[in-house]
Amino acid sequence: MGHVDHFQYGALTPVIAYLMSCLGSALGLLCTTRARAVRGWVRARWLVLGAASIGGTGIWVMHFIGMLGFSVRGTPIRYDVSKTIASLVLAVIVVGVGMAIAGRRNAGWTGLVLGGVVTGGGVASMHYMGMAALSLDGRIHYDTLRVTLSILIAVVAATAALWAALHVSGFAATGGAALIMGVAVSGMHYTGMSAMSVRTEGAHGLAHGVEATQFLAPLITGISLFTVITLFMVALSPSADEIREEAELSARLARLEDNRGTSFASGNAEGGRVSHRRRGENDPRDYFRSGR
Repeated sequence: MGHVDHFQYGALTPVIAYLMSCLGSALGLLCTTRARAVRGWVRARWLVLGAASIGGTGIWVMHFIGMLGFSVRGTPIRYDVSKTIASLVLAVIVVGVGMAIAGRRNAGWTGLVLGGVVTGGGVASMHYMGMAALSLDGRIHYDTLRVTLSILIAVVAATAALWAALHVSGFAATGGAALIMGVAVSGMHYTGMSAMSVRTEGAHGLAHGVEATQFLAPLITGISLFTVITLFMVALSPSADEIREEAELSARLARLEDNRGTSFASGNAEGGRVSHRRRGENDPRDYFRSGR
């Protein structure tokens, strides 16, 4: 049995992974807060950014950084590029689908739970797809009970994340929710990792693929660009409160215009009746009709 070490760099990788999960969650909540206040394609744009932030940075990047600290004694570890990228795409898609389900009008708790199950199941699938991308000189085995527990944690974490995405607003609440989401995502990851064991005896396969460190340069570049662009868009856009205030002001102005138009029309009609009466009073024909 190969010795599995999830923390070959000590606390460095889990701490960085947790911070990245918090960052992605916070970015996603900032985006979904704005999505709740708008409609149409603008809403869709914010939801896509929110799904990419939570699913990409908050979940997948956390998973990948956590894997940097993973090692098995006696065998190198490589990663299949296509499966690794597919796991990233899956994470973003399932978060987006969960938001769409839970965010429907009148979805209620049923929609929230359904969205949480879909997203949580997808996140767990992402995790184990990422594990399937591993290539090493050995055979990987999983403990069924711990795998089941990791899936349950993923569903609960996803449900909580969707609830936060649909309800949380304000700087303090967003930050607190992001910290909690980071704990949930990290808990799911390391629970799933604890379910695995590696048997190296009798294994003669050769690890193929790329090393995890070869992902670092594109990963850091991509995360940095995405984070800066998303923060830039959030900073330049009005907040949810400002959007609501503007909508309320526009509605009040529209009502004032309607009332003014109604008053003007009523005044014209009344003026017409008065003018007609006055013309009738001065009409000479009325004198002869009255027999005077």
